[in-house]
Amino acid sequence: MDSVSQLVLGAAVVISTMGRRTALWKAALWGGIAGTLPDLDALINHGDAILNMVLHRSESHSLFYLTALSLPLAWAVSRLHGEPHLLTRWWLALWLALITHPLLDWMTVYGTQLLLPFTNFPYAVGSVFIIDPLYTVPLLVGVLAALLLRRGRGLAWARTGLGVSTVYLAWSVVAQHQAVNQIMASPPEPNLAPHQLLVTPAPFNTLLWRAVAVTPTHYYEGYTSLLDDGRPVRWTQHARGADLYTPHQASPLVDRVARFSHGFFKMSEAGGEVFITDLRMGNEPTYTFHFNLGPAAQIAAGQHITTQQWQRPDLATALPWLWQRMWGRDVTL
Repeated sequence: MDSVSQLVLGAAVVISTMGRRTALWKAALWGGIAGTLPDLDALINHGDAILNMVLHRSESHSLFYLTALSLPLAWAVSRLHGEPHLLTRWWLALWLALITHPLLDWMTVYGTQLLLPFTNFPYAVGSVFIIDPLYTVPLLVGVLAALLLRRGRGLAWARTGLGVSTVYLAWSVVAQHQAVNQIMASPPEPNLAPHQLLVTPAPFNTLLWRAVAVTPTHYYEGYTSLLDDGRPVRWTQHARGADLYTPHQASPLVDRVARFSHGFFKMSEAGGEVFITDLRMGNEPTYTFHFNLGPAAQIAAGQHITTQQWQRPDLATALPWLWQRMWGRDVTL
């Protein structure tokens, strides 16, 4: 999830947990810090664009490691503010702020390695877009009210904001289930297996859903709105580059993308260079994680360093389409 959401989630969690035991500004400050800490791993450069992607949300998002960090952090905070008698409560509050960060990230499609060091599997529900104002605004309003209003009223606002945002997450799972049912009513191919289908929300909402279905040779992209009133999904078909994957599948970096994306990727070639693209984030033909692997000979020799090439949509076209399509209007991008 985006940095603002994580900051205000951490602040709201610590305010709600500490209650009247300490000043609300202290709770908001340390909750925001704890809610932000796991994402500092994004500042680490692993020397390769693919490694930077797959190693984000790894150790710093592990429930095990964050639990281990919570006690020394709580000890330092309680001593800093002269509140050693509140060590247990600070420990609970900061532990919750730390672990709710990866749990919120788990709700997005990116992939969060929650159970390191026991497994590096990237868990993802994919029911919430990485930026969703309907999730963030209640938390932000609650935290600001807690800091600006009298303690009793401010605390109530923070807890209410936390409750509303949590209900919204639950709604997103229900909405995703409904979207899957609508999509499977008109699949791009018969007998499509569940692991071949990815359904995630379009940006900034949970009414419009993007679907990607993969086969060994092709992938399909389609959209459904919860307000489509039974209209079949309009699918577009695209080649996955199976002829490129076969000779390069032994490459460790290609294998990392294949596993990290749960198989939702494509390969392509242009200008004598080979590309691999994560199909989960973005939409055709623009994707967030589009990597240049270099010439085929260098890939085979293991002498390549990948670079990320951002593919950004035309917002002047995409945003009006998103707004209309979200409300169930039959428009094409």
